[in-house]
Amino acid sequence: MGLTLPWVLGLLAMLAYTVAAWPVQVHTRWPDVALAIGWLAHGAALCLDVVGYGSAQIGARFGFAPALSATMWIVIAVHAVESRLLPVPAVRLLLAASAAIAVLLAAMYPGEARPHAGAGTAWLPLHWLLGVVSYGLFAVAVLHAWLLDGAERRLRGAPHPSPGRLPASPLPLLQLERLTFRFVEVGFVVLSAALLLGALLLPQWRLDHKTVLSLLGWATFAVLIGGRHLRGWRGRQATRWVYAGALLLLLAYVGARFVLEVVLKRGGGA
Repeated sequence: MGLTLPWVLGLLAMLAYTVAAWPVQVHTRWPDVALAIGWLAHGAALCLDVVGYGSAQIGARFGFAPALSATMWIVIAVHAVESRLLPVPAVRLLLAASAAIAVLLAAMYPGEARPHAGAGTAWLPLHWLLGVVSYGLFAVAVLHAWLLDGAERRLRGAPHPSPGRLPASPLPLLQLERLTFRFVEVGFVVLSAALLLGALLLPQWRLDHKTVLSLLGWATFAVLIGGRHLRGWRGRQATRWVYAGALLLLLAYVGARFVLEVVLKRGGGA
């Protein structure tokens, strides 16, 4: 495998993320600098990889690993903005380590090439982009739900089976809860647009596993939003729905593509 520009950028991103994931004192600045360098290199590598830079076949390339990589890139972007208000070192360590793994997976499994096919598929890139953005928003919602669960446990003084795995959040509980569901609601709107656009682009609607799981994930978040606004769902009752919906969406595309690309060793369909 040649040392192409995307590979060099990917290696730089992995190295920077590894440095950012190193546990250090809270007031040390260099992990944040390393995270920023990793994020920039990661984004550049993603762009070059997705458009097939240096590949023999011209066209966009996508699969389970680039989807995970793009999702982590979005999550880190949101974290970088929030870290001004939410300086939780344990979250930075978790995200940096996860991003390093995602970049490595994307380098190992770049996905299949999708040559540009003309006007008939001119909207497909927007469909994929909306799907990835919704993944990123729901991943951020899951992260906040995780912090919310930890904050509620500490408030109740309940022991946790894995001490130290739920970092403390400096945000008040109600503010953290509102932020969690704000990401859920925005992600739901973006996912709805992605599904609608996908339905309009398909010449024939197919109820395959990807479609069924995507619709189930959409329905799960729809029930969650309705339950929160109509019945006042909060706490663990609500965060369980966040986790369930995110898991269904993860299985819908990433899970299906993982089976096709890694287990069955074939590109498969869209």
